[in-house]
Amino acid sequence: MPKRVDHEQRRTEIAEALLRIAGTRGLHAASMREVAAEAGVSLRLVQYYFHTKEELLLDGMARLVDKLNDRMLERIRAAGLPPTPRGILYAALTGLLPTDEDSHRVQLTFVAFQTLMITDPAFANRNFGTTPDKMERYLADQISQAQQAGEIAPDRDPALLATALMALTGGLVSSVIAGQRDAEAAEAVLRDHLDHLFTPDRG
Repeated sequence: MPKRVDHEQRRTEIAEALLRIAGTRGLHAASMREVAAEAGVSLRLVQYYFHTKEELLLDGMARLVDKLNDRMLERIRAAGLPPTPRGILYAALTGLLPTDEDSHRVQLTFVAFQTLMITDPAFANRNFGTTPDKMERYLADQISQAQQAGEIAPDRDPALLATALMALTGGLVSSVIAGQRDAEAAEAVLRDHLDHLFTPDRG
């Protein structure tokens, strides 16, 4: 009897091979042939599941975003109940910081995709457009809830504050990856920033 093939598992194995190459050697090294070798399958099989390199990249990017989202949700759940806007903001943002080997690898891979979007803006425009970032919208919603509760000054723009928080966190991620500071120091910076944000008369 022929062995049944789990197609989703095969797709996952190939996409994970792409992510491993991206996180160690960068996406410039992730040719379809190199991905096949990393996954231990034939080039023809990679091309069967992913007809083009762009299709493979998009699948890998989606899986990478899922990894980051799962980590943030774990942090939010660990923050305890009931969840508060400040607790959610802190948990979500610290969930992006590379605090262990796995999260460090994920962020290195994410940097590889960011580099691709910077060096190939046509790829970014074709696939991501100019729609607002979902994470920023999520943070802005939490900031709005905090404003309604009187915890953040009501005259602050939630969208701008969310953008600033993401920019700050992105800079901290880069500095941890580069070894300029450790994750504990980065978390302290985020706490200090939120302390000021959640003091309406100092905001």
